[in-house]
Amino acid sequence: MNVKQRTIKAPVTVSGTGLHTGEPVTMTFNPAPENHGFKFRRVDLPGSPIVDADVDNVTDTSRGTTITQNGASVNTVEHVLASLVGLELDNVLIDLDGPETPIMDGSSMPFVEALAAAGTLEQEADREYYHIPYNIHYSETDRKVEMVAMPLDDDYRFTCMVDYNSPVLGTQHATISSISEFKKEVASSRTFCFLHELEMLLKHNLIKGGDINNAIVVVDRHVDEEELKHLATLFNRKDIDVAPQGILNNIELRHQNEPARHKLLDMIGDLALVGVPLRGHIMAARPGHAANVAFAKKIKALIKKERSRKHIKVYNPNAKPVYDTVQIMDILPHRPPMLLVDKILELTKTHVVGLKGITMNEPFFTGHFPGAPLFPGVLQIEAMAQTGGILVLNTVPDPENWITLFLKIENARFKDKVVPGDTLIFRCDLIAPIRRGIAQMKGIGMVGERIVVEAELMAQIVKTK
Repeated sequence: MNVKQRTIKAPVTVSGTGLHTGEPVTMTFNPAPENHGFKFRRVDLPGSPIVDADVDNVTDTSRGTTITQNGASVNTVEHVLASLVGLELDNVLIDLDGPETPIMDGSSMPFVEALAAAGTLEQEADREYYHIPYNIHYSETDRKVEMVAMPLDDDYRFTCMVDYNSPVLGTQHATISSISEFKKEVASSRTFCFLHELEMLLKHNLIKGGDINNAIVVVDRHVDEEELKHLATLFNRKDIDVAPQGILNNIELRHQNEPARHKLLDMIGDLALVGVPLRGHIMAARPGHAANVAFAKKIKALIKKERSRKHIKVYNPNAKPVYDTVQIMDILPHRPPMLLVDKILELTKTHVVGLKGITMNEPFFTGHFPGAPLFPGVLQIEAMAQTGGILVLNTVPDPENWITLFLKIENARFKDKVVPGDTLIFRCDLIAPIRRGIAQMKGIGMVGERIVVEAELMAQIVKTK
């Protein structure tokens, strides 16, 4: 049975303080359309730039996970993302009026409670899981980090071990057999640090929002009365002492293995940056943000490789196309030498596949380049855009009376050369529903099994007659 995508029913707002900036911040979770994913919007910046929750956008993992895109950054995203994954949501737009998510109590529970209060809304589109196909390994010998993702068909399971060679913390394990256990077993687990790390952060003014009630502080050495008095002053408390468990007595542990559970929480949040819901069993020893992100990149690269294979279109010259060149000219206003699509091979409501045969007779080869002819990259994008234009114009009954205007081209990459004799096949998929004649598409161009070009396109159809 197919599982449907889910968003929240209504916006919901939480407010708090950024752990590292010490600045007040308001964060609003908003419903989002199908196939939107998780995105942050910096409403405090001009133009309200959007930052996709994507592992390719990670720019720092030193004190939490930071993502950056469109000139904007969002710090400490992992606790927020873990709450979204833990509640099995798919599409949420998160507004922020500052550079960092609020630390709240150091766990994901305040976000989980807010999202639960907003309620969930089932959407029309199916949720597309990525099923881990075989054991995927990642390791860092110097840090003794070991991570593996293993196949598991029907759920998302986690096992985590932490070992800091600390007589206080020792070795701890945490596990959940299903992501449905997140709210009960993981969400309330707070972040933690060692006393020597806390002192270093305070010394360098890197933890301005630390009201010590949002972190477990592990005391890894002897602390005298004077130092305890100093810590009490720093955190506006009458007194602070060391609890029998070897932590500062500012808070009581919610779980005996709360640090391990929080590391599991971080791992869930960081792996959300893969960008698709996963099915598999993740096991990790001594994980951290840098390792989590590197592991997420490895999984995403595998997904991308497999999807590109799925998109390979084996061209059968004997098969009748959806549209031939003459029929394409009935839809598109382009004419030679600017008509760059020869056939449409597939066409649905959400994707289109087009073909461009490359011959030495193309007019641009006389100057690009005479001794080593290459199909220009800008014309590859144009050919992709024309293919996508067929998809958008297919939504109106009289396409001959409309033209397609491209509003934006992003993340264009040229991965291999295209030469005379190649058959270039383009596939464009909608990445959001068409609204008010505006379509957002992901396009790839392939020669055989090679991806030669890819880009994200935004287009609008405009009536001419």
